[in-house]
Amino acid sequence: MNYPNTWDLDSIFPGGTKSKELQSKLASLKEDIQTYQETLNNEDLSKDPSAEKLQALLQQQETIGKGIGQAATFVQMYHDAFMDDEYADVVMGQVMDLYSDMQKLSNTFTKQLVAVADADWQQLLENESLKEIAFTLNELRDKGKRLLSEEEEKLIAELNQDGLAAWSNLYDTVVSLMTIPLTDKDGETRQLSVGQAMNRMYADPDPTIRKQLFENWEAAWSKYAPIFADTINHLDGYRLTLQRAHQRKSHLEEPLEYNRMTEATLDAMWTAVANNKQPFIDFLHQKANVLGMEKLGWQDVEAPVAMNGVQPKTFTYDEACDFVIDNFATFGPKMSAFAKHALENRWVEAEDRSNKRPGGYCTLLPEWEESRIFMTFTGSPSDASTLAHELGHAFHSHVMKDLPDLNREYAMNVAETASTFAETIITNATLAGAASEAEKVTLLNTKLENATAMFLNIHARFLFEDAFYTERAKGIVSEKRLNELMVEAQKQAYGDSLANYHPHFWCSKLHFFIDDIPFYNFPYTFGFLFSLGIYAEYLKHPEGFEEKYIALLQDTGAMKVEDLAAKHLGVDITKQDFWEAGIQLMAEDAAEFIRLTT
Repeated sequence: MNYPNTWDLDSIFPGGTKSKELQSKLASLKEDIQTYQETLNNEDLSKDPSAEKLQALLQQQETIGKGIGQAATFVQMYHDAFMDDEYADVVMGQVMDLYSDMQKLSNTFTKQLVAVADADWQQLLENESLKEIAFTLNELRDKGKRLLSEEEEKLIAELNQDGLAAWSNLYDTVVSLMTIPLTDKDGETRQLSVGQAMNRMYADPDPTIRKQLFENWEAAWSKYAPIFADTINHLDGYRLTLQRAHQRKSHLEEPLEYNRMTEATLDAMWTAVANNKQPFIDFLHQKANVLGMEKLGWQDVEAPVAMNGVQPKTFTYDEACDFVIDNFATFGPKMSAFAKHALENRWVEAEDRSNKRPGGYCTLLPEWEESRIFMTFTGSPSDASTLAHELGHAFHSHVMKDLPDLNREYAMNVAETASTFAETIITNATLAGAASEAEKVTLLNTKLENATAMFLNIHARFLFEDAFYTERAKGIVSEKRLNELMVEAQKQAYGDSLANYHPHFWCSKLHFFIDDIPFYNFPYTFGFLFSLGIYAEYLKHPEGFEEKYIALLQDTGAMKVEDLAAKHLGVDITKQDFWEAGIQLMAEDAAEFIRLTT
């Protein structure tokens, strides 16, 4: 079968970012927000708490939120697919104005919840229509107790557009203007975009190309580093100011609360990683031997490995789609049928062409209860895994679509669980289908790149960010000091496995500049290891496991992760042994790579 590899954007809003239908939608949302404001003012829940009134307010919120989300997703999709569309930023500004207006009213609504007397609140939650969403309502009310006065919160919501969001947007703007030079063997120098340079630097089989690109990469980020130092200092300084105003005790309290996890769980995870990373350092040493190096450079960690010149199987896009559908079917029929539907109905933008942003993601069209996936497919097994990864995200949203809206807001750490689980199915299938030991080595290398990213690279990011926030709370942190903190973190995370480090990684990694979620990085490692724990349970009891898996995913928006793990896996994730079990699964792959290449 031929699968389409581009989005059908006109089916959402015809005419692109200048769509008349989109402008009509935004105008309608503005009216809806005005109506909601009048309802809040006239029907103060705190003065007359009733389940009917609360349900009506929640329904208005849901309708407006989905409308804003639909518009925002469309504009972002269009911009990412056609980066030269200059009008996208204008329309996104309109959408963000609506979001800001709604955020102010959401704070008013939350403060009304807080003002309800405790006895009345408990009586409210006894109503049958609210019992199912009691966890998220209590969570919302508890968060609301941190809010400042209504006027102060309105001002914060307005200032965020020129504060957090503005600094994050500035980063994106500067990066879009940057180029990285590459001189080919024929002596011709070309200017690569940041995305092109990054892909080539990490994936080119020629070590001299990787080395040249890394040196030029560091030089380019060094040139712009004063701008990025200002940006990260003010972005996170702004965030620290808000955290203090909301009586946060530490810079970790907000991300832990967002991810519905305790500091004990975070500590157990990182301690397990720190104590069990030697197999992956050994893998990097052996990879250096295979590549004929004494030690890997930073740019070599993800370099391809081809034993005896054998390259892994490549896929056409259609072959990759069939491969994913067929192997999802070995896990369960629902996951496979969902993937087939998404791939057949233009949910995926995968065409390899210029003028697209780098990277991949899954996003939601909330009014349609459908996901959309962005990636660039070039034919590698890694691309097939990426496709599965993003379809895993989409499946997660799909199995929750019939739940109450409040119970579908799952955090990033468990969001990465479903995607990694789906990716694991495909990665293991690819390995099982290796035609020779030489091909298996190349595939193991690709699989272990993910492990080294989760256990070493992201650990370095966490160590850096934790140290940076600590110093930023005392004042501005200089570019030089940022570089020092970054190298210190990399040395601690990677042990003695690297020949050189990446001092300006703090400005080349966009995750440090994302404005909506503080500490964007550690949830990846959580999701990776949590999914391995689920996969281990699946291997023990495969019969009927898809239904158990769906039940777990459906609880991710309405439970703390410790309770989620206890209920569905029967484990205590505040203990290191759970995390060590997942790490051990990847350590076995590292040992196999070393065995096959020694």
